[in-house]
Amino acid sequence: MLQPLLHDLVSTVMAPTGALSGADGQLRPAGVQGLFHADRRVLSQARLLVDDVEPEAVGHAPDGAGRARFVSLARWLGDPGPDPTVRLDRVRELTPYGMSEHVEISSTASVPVSATVTVELACDFAAIDTVKTGRVTGFPAPAAPAGRGRLTWRSAGAHVIVTGHGAEVRPGDEPRLTWKIDLPPRGRTTLSWGLTVQDPDGAVVVPATGAPEWSLPRVTAADRRLTRLLDQALADLRSLRLATPDAPDDTFLGAGVPWFLTLFGRDSIWAARMLLPLGTGLAAGTLRVLARRQGERLDPRSGEAPGKIMHELRRHATVLSRGNRLPAAYYGTIDATPLWISLLHDAWRWGLPEHEVEPLLPNLEAALGWLADHADPDRDGFLEYIDATGQGLANQGWKDSGDSIRFHDGSLAAPPIALAEVQGYAHQAALHGAALLDAFGRPGADRWREYAATLAGRFRAAFWVEGAEGRFPALALDRDKRPVDVLTSNVGHLLGTGLLTPEESAEVAGLLAAPSMAEGFGLRTMSAREAGFSPLSYHCGSIWPHDTAIVLAGLAREGFDTQAATLAEGLLAAAESFGYRLPELYGGDARHRVGRPVAYPAACRPQAWSAAAAIAIVHAALGLHPDVPAGEAILRPPAGAPLGALTVGGLRVAGDEVEVSVAHDGTATVTGLPDGMRLVQGW
Repeated sequence: MLQPLLHDLVSTVMAPTGALSGADGQLRPAGVQGLFHADRRVLSQARLLVDDVEPEAVGHAPDGAGRARFVSLARWLGDPGPDPTVRLDRVRELTPYGMSEHVEISSTASVPVSATVTVELACDFAAIDTVKTGRVTGFPAPAAPAGRGRLTWRSAGAHVIVTGHGAEVRPGDEPRLTWKIDLPPRGRTTLSWGLTVQDPDGAVVVPATGAPEWSLPRVTAADRRLTRLLDQALADLRSLRLATPDAPDDTFLGAGVPWFLTLFGRDSIWAARMLLPLGTGLAAGTLRVLARRQGERLDPRSGEAPGKIMHELRRHATVLSRGNRLPAAYYGTIDATPLWISLLHDAWRWGLPEHEVEPLLPNLEAALGWLADHADPDRDGFLEYIDATGQGLANQGWKDSGDSIRFHDGSLAAPPIALAEVQGYAHQAALHGAALLDAFGRPGADRWREYAATLAGRFRAAFWVEGAEGRFPALALDRDKRPVDVLTSNVGHLLGTGLLTPEESAEVAGLLAAPSMAEGFGLRTMSAREAGFSPLSYHCGSIWPHDTAIVLAGLAREGFDTQAATLAEGLLAAAESFGYRLPELYGGDARHRVGRPVAYPAACRPQAWSAAAAIAIVHAALGLHPDVPAGEAILRPPAGAPLGALTVGGLRVAGDEVEVSVAHDGTATVTGLPDGMRLVQGW
């Protein structure tokens, strides 16, 4: 069986609930369409009919966080002639525990209109991992009556209730809601129905507070694409907010719709890190949620180890497409732990109060302990992974597909695998951990500075290779410590980590901006000159917005403004093509071959770190880097303002509202910094 395609579906989400429908608004019993709640499909069909005929769709658009509008026509009704006179606006609104629809039927006809409107329903309670494999074998459950205008389904602890306001209800194996309508000339009416779900066993819940944990920035930009992208991204991020039942006050972002709407260590950390310019609240919640689940014991089945940060949290064990099973709490990630350390450090630098940092210091020390004791099982000085059980993820970096680690000739590398970017994360985490230990009077800082220096030397000796395009760090070391000699976007993650010398950073920056990597709509995951390259491969040639954003942020931080601007322009052009809702990934075709990015057919959308990439672009264009504990802020926008004039208000530094303006000539000003904070222009 094949994984269902997603690229032409419309997703509406208010976590932990999400709907995927056709562009006409219909939820059909096919593929991954339906209404999902916390890893379970609670509605597999919601098909709107007028006189037993599907109306003809003419358009749809998002309508804010958790809302979408679908417009269709009933051309067989009303006046004869070429112009339609009966229109249906289907307004869908998601809540964390359900969905409502208002069907606005309007007539501009000169004659009365009578019709029967029906919503055909079905519920199959399919698990999301089963839907993803394409192996759904269950049948819709029969609906039971639940009082006037109501239907209900029950299964495995979940209780689904549908209410049709003013509708005639038919239960059983073919449940439906029916309304009879009579419109006068130029008349209109609104029909409403809704669904609620009770699910006490879900692994994730709605946060206790309804307002987002970040500010809503005020943006004036010469490039209007930037404001449109940011508006859509903020709406999507708001709809992805989640918490766990044991701590509803600690918010994090679910990774993406539909497959990953839960806690993902790496994804949730990166999204929170990108949102730091808008406040530290999301970072604090993400840090605490993951700290509570930090590993305490060695368990090869789940990948747990003392001090390790988890990969993902589910309601139950997850069945992968090849039949492997991941435990409900799975720790198979090599990078979430160093990234957690750096998120804590960066949040502290942006002004996370000391009374919120200090309780997390034991978790910091445990995470550093994992780096020393468990991340390097063969003691060669590099972080590496292997799935010892054969049931987990074969690859455990962010490129976690089974075929993502390839040599220049296209052959697969054998585990254990030591990824290049993970060594950069570890180097940065060691320095960040040392800074926190020093600041809070904890012992051991010198050990971690020495660890970072030693790691940098080892990396320089073992990873650098010569390729057709020049010198670059290999993607990884394989089982035999051979460099995996392929040029990939992974090496861009090393920028800003301190692992590279300035000269090495310049070499990497030049290669990343070369046509083989950057001639598409962003940064390719693999150079087009590699044997394993394919523009629609999940990790070997496609473009991921979050990956591009991480690299462009590193380029900007190290002063490679032209290269950063090239990648930012690619993302903005892609955003325009995707209605400003950047998907999880898309094709890596060259712009001269296709005029717009090709959709990756199974990409999630919205995706937390893809949406957060919009904030990363804005941050790179502003160049504001505060260090609240040190009492200073660096302001260094890219030379020449490559994205044009930009003013952003509503940034947050230590809770204070800050505004940064960058003029067309690249000069910048900042107002609202906390009292006593010193401004430093440039590095």
